[in-house]
Amino acid sequence: MIEAIGNQYVVARPVYSSNTFGEEFKKADRQHKTFLDHLKGCCSCSSQKAKKIALSLFPIASWLPAYKIKEWLLSDIVSGISTGLVAVLQGLAFALLVNIPPSYGLYAAFFPVITYFFLGTSKHISVGPFPVLSMMVGVVVTRVASGGNTSPELSSSSMENDSLDAQEQEKIMVAASVTVLSGIIQLLLGVLQIGFVVIYLSESLISGFTTAAAIHVLVSQLKFMLQLTVPAHSDPFSLFKVLESVFTQIEKTNIADLVTSVIILVIVFIVKEINQRFRNKLPVPIPIELIMTVIATGVSYGFNFKETFGVAVIGNMTLGFQPPITPSVEVFQDTIGDSFGIAIVGFAVAFSVASVYSLKYDYPIDGNQELIALGISNIFTGAFRGFAGSTALSRSGVQESTGGKTQVAGLLSAVIVLIVIVAIGFLLQPLQKSVLAALALGNLKGMLMQFAEIGRLWKKDKYDCLIWIMTFIFAIVLGLGLGLAASVAFQLLTIVFRTQFPKCSTLANVGRSNIYKNRKNYADVYEPEGVKIFRCPSPIYFANIGFFKQKLTEAVGFSPLRILRKRNKALKKIRKLQKRGLIQVTPKGFICTSDGFKDSDEELDNNQIEELDQPINTTDLPFEIDWNADLPFNITVPKVSLHSLVLDFSAVSFLDISSMRGLKTILQEFIRIKVDVYIVGTDDDFIDKLTRCAFFDDEVTDSIFFLTIHDAVLHILMKKDYSTSKFNPSQEKEMKFDFTINTNGGLRNRECQVPVETRF
Repeated sequence: MIEAIGNQYVVARPVYSSNTFGEEFKKADRQHKTFLDHLKGCCSCSSQKAKKIALSLFPIASWLPAYKIKEWLLSDIVSGISTGLVAVLQGLAFALLVNIPPSYGLYAAFFPVITYFFLGTSKHISVGPFPVLSMMVGVVVTRVASGGNTSPELSSSSMENDSLDAQEQEKIMVAASVTVLSGIIQLLLGVLQIGFVVIYLSESLISGFTTAAAIHVLVSQLKFMLQLTVPAHSDPFSLFKVLESVFTQIEKTNIADLVTSVIILVIVFIVKEINQRFRNKLPVPIPIELIMTVIATGVSYGFNFKETFGVAVIGNMTLGFQPPITPSVEVFQDTIGDSFGIAIVGFAVAFSVASVYSLKYDYPIDGNQELIALGISNIFTGAFRGFAGSTALSRSGVQESTGGKTQVAGLLSAVIVLIVIVAIGFLLQPLQKSVLAALALGNLKGMLMQFAEIGRLWKKDKYDCLIWIMTFIFAIVLGLGLGLAASVAFQLLTIVFRTQFPKCSTLANVGRSNIYKNRKNYADVYEPEGVKIFRCPSPIYFANIGFFKQKLTEAVGFSPLRILRKRNKALKKIRKLQKRGLIQVTPKGFICTSDGFKDSDEELDNNQIEELDQPINTTDLPFEIDWNADLPFNITVPKVSLHSLVLDFSAVSFLDISSMRGLKTILQEFIRIKVDVYIVGTDDDFIDKLTRCAFFDDEVTDSIFFLTIHDAVLHILMKKDYSTSKFNPSQEKEMKFDFTINTNGGLRNRECQVPVETRF
């Protein structure tokens, strides 16, 4: 019964152990579904289930019929045109990161949008090239493609031939094959409904990884901005090797490319800052990439930069589409690990951005369906010679900020890319590659600004800050592929550390009620004499059972095993004294009849240690031994004032077999030295598992479990019949206990007068 009195409440109920609670409140019979039941449910068929599956596989069928043409179409048209122009330029720029001709970036900007329009669940993200993924694909292309240890010359005649040379064809094949394989992996993950795999990439890890990837992108674009012949590297420390190569050839820099790229980069940064600061006042963001591309192309063509200054330009761009290709199985075998990383990172980035917009505009997204949509998009793109994509935050921001309501805007952006591919692509042939490199770097501002996360994370959570820093270091030093794997491993290792070394604490009563907190945090606390309450805030498993025992020993102030062995040694001595008639027992205590008895500890220590670990058995003695009293013949045994130990397991979510044995040993050691142990806060499944594993016996019984700490403490007070405490005299007068305990030790209802404020 609960009675509310103002902002207080009064609870009157029996003291419950888990057993007595189970006796009073019987559990309902539940029929748990077996694997076969779930399998039958999955295999069953109905019209409603078929409709649900169809709508989940093709989300367009649910939102397109409800499309508001008058309200949304104009906004989607404006958004589609703006996004399409940005997608064209980013496709060309990010193709440089993949080490393939820029024109193939248009395929990566076109095909994913078409498939995502039908299969995607987000209404606002713009799928397509993403610099981090492009960089990851480029690393694989460099490593796998034959002759990839050196990059092609960036001379003015490098793209004059209409047909690509064998090396470039192989790079295109590798990029396409990696894209198809990553798409297959995403599709399988989505079909198997294991999209939860992305949860292993925390926000801190993604932030540190994308920041490191931005550094890789920055370094990789230096060769285009300076027009240098830089050998490509894909092994660990590759970033430093590229920097070394750049600085050793710095005197060969093409000044025209350098000046052009710096001017473009400065203008793009300034205008993007204006767009950010005045985004609420501008009707649409200033399309600075498009403006600078048009100007740079016109200037390069008008002044013939290619011939005059020897700059590297995009060169020949074949109009129309090329036929699809068959991916290479050999590349599949060589790049399975890289493809898995590309698949996971691509999904994680896309899902993160999609989640932001789904929360902002209040509509659901399906992680597994997103995997399917991205997987099919990458398969489709790779088959048509494109490279892996996800979503770029800048491009998605343009689509949303310019009024995009649905993926109709994305479809219209694909139309813009299509027009460039089949009709006007040749107009971009005079465009310098250094301009594309500058535009690629202009999209890195957001990722580079993530360095500010270090300070914020340090204040919030030291572990998350460490994950960010180590992820960044791993990705910089080891490269993106190995760096991601090492980062995930390190992140999981921090979880092990958090659970292996939990912050255990000793609790005490606060406020003379049923509230128990860390005794170090409060001044006015109450601890029943001889009672210790210990809390473990993590699962107990094979890796931390030793740490748990160590912290528990420190909390109680003694080792129960050491006490047990000391008492068994003393008991052996007392038995010898009693057999020789050298000791008698009176109501006042022991009386020694001789002082000439000598027995060395060494003799006892040489006995089998197992005997000293057994329960203390005094049934053969005609007297009881008070181990806290003085013993005869200067026999010394450490005195133990503790008589009850309460273990708060409310935060212990699971217990494995290895730790179960260790926990039972700990409980037995305390019980054998007459310290009662109680476990509180566990759920029914925890106790059921212990029962299944034969945890309980004559020493450790299931009666040690109580519902709450307060139940256990009240049971101890009833059992010990306390009349004094650490309260001051005025507090002691207020304490009154009126409990009823039946003879077999089980708890029954108590009858007491409950005052306005619950007190001990």
